Amino acid sequence: MRSCRISGWGTYLPETTVTFPSRSGAVTRHRIADDVSHLDMLATAAERAIRHAGISPDDVDCVIAACAAGVQPIPCTAALVMERVAPGARAAAFDVNSTCTSFITAVDVASRYLADGEYERILIVSGDVGTRFLDPEQRESFELFSDAAAAVVLTRGDDGQGVLASLQQTWPEHAHDTELRGGLSRYPAQDYADGDPADYRFDMHGRRALMGMLKVLPGFFDRFFAKAGLGLEDVDLVVPHQASGALGIAMRRIGIPSGAYVDAVAEYGNMVSSSVPYTLARCLDDGRLSRGDTVLLCGTAAGLTANALALRL
Repeated sequence: MRSCRISGWGTYLPETTVTFPSRSGAVTRHRIADDVSHLDMLATAAERAIRHAGISPDDVDCVIAACAAGVQPIPCTAALVMERVAPGARAAAFDVNSTCTSFITAVDVASRYLADGEYERILIVSGDVGTRFLDPEQRESFELFSDAAAAVVLTRGDDGQGVLASLQQTWPEHAHDTELRGGLSRYPAQDYADGDPADYRFDMHGRRALMGMLKVLPGFFDRFFAKAGLGLEDVDLVVPHQASGALGIAMRRIGIPSGAYVDAVAEYGNMVSSSVPYTLARCLDDGRLSRGDTVLLCGTAAGLTANALALRL
């Protein structure tokens, strides 16, 4: 086990909402206001996490931004967050990106740094403004995503607290099922005027992505539980990425029954990188999770990537 604990957490959820009809009833999505930036969201969540942890911003010695799409190509988003919330800290700052499961990857990385004694107080911040990249012509994705941000402060845990096991795997044959092609070296921003506008918007082949996910998940979770030496009976709650309305299908495919996992897709939709940490923070706030519980953070992401991490709180 890699010793670590969540010392504080914070979130940001836009007040502006839109409602879309669905087969099971209306679904609500949160959309960032025009006068609020991506960095505003991230910084607010980070400030709240630091305050909740009861530490000074200068106490942070590592900042990890775990977002699917950064604020700008250079410098890293973590440096921009640090500039806003902890400009006087003597800290490292860098980004990790496994798109929708970036937070899980960041917790995995941070726990290793804490176990090695490299850092003492690590700020992880996740969040995306996915709705600013959507194509209104792709109704499935346009009605699925919400904007949000979430952050945690990780420190070394007491006896029994920490990461019990983690596993991540990518199947690149599905790399183009969900993608955003434009904006960096493949289709630079300066080429936008003469290029295809669709390359600069999120592109999702929903059914293809779903079928790929359902195919790989059972074997992936078999390997994860074997590596962890755990069974579902050892997990108090599963906090999955709120990928889509097919969440229940995915959970059943890997043998996780209704009631054992959080399903807030109708309420919030897909929050991209903030989906897992925002849902986790809600469960900590409302008492659904508490100290001593074992939570399974998991999800799939573009790539196609699957990610799972068991954390004892």
